[in-house]
Amino acid sequence: MRLNIYKTFLVLIVMAMASACQKDLLETVPDDRLSAESFWKTERDAVLAVNAVYPNCLDAGDRLFMFDAFTDIGHTNSFFSANAQVEQNVFDASNSVIATLWTELYQGIASANFVLDNLDKIPTADQALINRVRGEAKALRAYQYIKLATRFGDVPLVTKVLSIDEGKALERTSIDTIWDFIDDELSEAADLLPVSYAPADLGRVTKGAAFALQARANLYAGRYQAAADAAEKVIDLGVYQIYPEYGTLFSYSAEGNSEVILDRQYVKSVLPNNIFGTMAPYGQLGRDGANTYVPTKALADMYTMANGKEIAEASSGFDATMPYDNRDPRLRFTLYVPGDIMPNGQVFNSLPNSGTADAVGGTFFATTTGFTLRKYVNSEDAANPTNNGINVILIRYAEVVLTYAEARIELGLIDETTVNAINEVRQRGDVNLPAIALGTSQTELRDIVRRERAVELAFEGLRLNDIRRWGIGEQVIPGAVGGIDYVEEGEVKTYVVPSFQKQFNPSRDYLWPIPYTERVLSPNLSQNPNW
Repeated sequence: MRLNIYKTFLVLIVMAMASACQKDLLETVPDDRLSAESFWKTERDAVLAVNAVYPNCLDAGDRLFMFDAFTDIGHTNSFFSANAQVEQNVFDASNSVIATLWTELYQGIASANFVLDNLDKIPTADQALINRVRGEAKALRAYQYIKLATRFGDVPLVTKVLSIDEGKALERTSIDTIWDFIDDELSEAADLLPVSYAPADLGRVTKGAAFALQARANLYAGRYQAAADAAEKVIDLGVYQIYPEYGTLFSYSAEGNSEVILDRQYVKSVLPNNIFGTMAPYGQLGRDGANTYVPTKALADMYTMANGKEIAEASSGFDATMPYDNRDPRLRFTLYVPGDIMPNGQVFNSLPNSGTADAVGGTFFATTTGFTLRKYVNSEDAANPTNNGINVILIRYAEVVLTYAEARIELGLIDETTVNAINEVRQRGDVNLPAIALGTSQTELRDIVRRERAVELAFEGLRLNDIRRWGIGEQVIPGAVGGIDYVEEGEVKTYVVPSFQKQFNPSRDYLWPIPYTERVLSPNLSQNPNW
């Protein structure tokens, strides 16, 4: 479906022009848009219309990386960008990043509403196809509302195409009502969607994706029984499993593997992304790119030792002079650390004063923490760093399994099923950490599953929402940004990003402000506290 979805706008314009050419020359037909009179006639129109919803609703890779840079585990490499202001929590309601995110989310909702408002106009003998399209649009719209609710709290609930006057009169809807709407929409969508698609339609929302989004939404809402139930529905489908190699999970060879529930699909030279050019080590890129978002010491320190013990435990075996050795293998599968081999075969050396292109603090283009991301950085893209075709995973089975475990932990259902869910993730073939034992306390399991989410799903765009729902922002975000640990003249040191401090005001920063421009356009929109 890669080409089907992302060529939709071009196809629609061509169809409109062809339709206009067949009409009498004295009739004026707009040639820059489609009209209701010329569209919504066939099942193909329905498919083309819902195809156009996907690019408005599925996050690109840079969006996911950006959201994690707003947390403790990531950092915006450019100090002077609007993104850096959001990371530091030193912005206001006029910030362009926040305004753009709000606009993009409601654009996605508007495109889904356009489909849902018009589907029933199509005379059809293939009701199953129309129902599938309806399910796709409902699931994608619900996906947008999950993002809105977690970022802004109460938001306008818009379920149809609005007139200008209706837009001006918008008010915010309570977050509980939004969560109810999301849950109902995803239940309805799941009933309409297939478990899988033929190869030509890969990338569309499936029944499993609808249930997985429902599990995510209910976990975020603190509705743990509903979250566990939805996650269990994904598990019971029997079509997903943990991919055995975390080290290749984000590679071209693993695209569409059994763990992927929903991804945003790309095609090199046709519909490319720029992940390699913005995330690979600068020493690999040279003039072809620069680091945009980079991991932090906070993330690196979350990975346990290979024996399963935290690095601060006295008996863990952690050696501060070799801080990244004998660790959870996911550390080096996720991050480039000093000594790793880059796709060009050269050694990544970000140590201060190393004289390499990657030396931390050496240029404005190299990493400012000494770490860079390894996920999605593939050797196939090295020759043309800005022309990548790697798909970006938006939902995968490991998240669902951890959601199931966390929800059961919060419900007090501490049994073999709960513990096995965590172990299923941490014991995949090339990770193989020691199993969590049955009998581990609820408090201990809560800490374990939260750390598992942080390291397993790092730089997949979920950390900010986790921090907010757990209420730990003031504990983990404020302060300087730490980077690599290294040895200099026999002394263990930690590189700290200079002149950069993150802040977090718990009375304000658990929600973002309603953008200033939106409140000008819709005066009935209230503002979040202390913005």
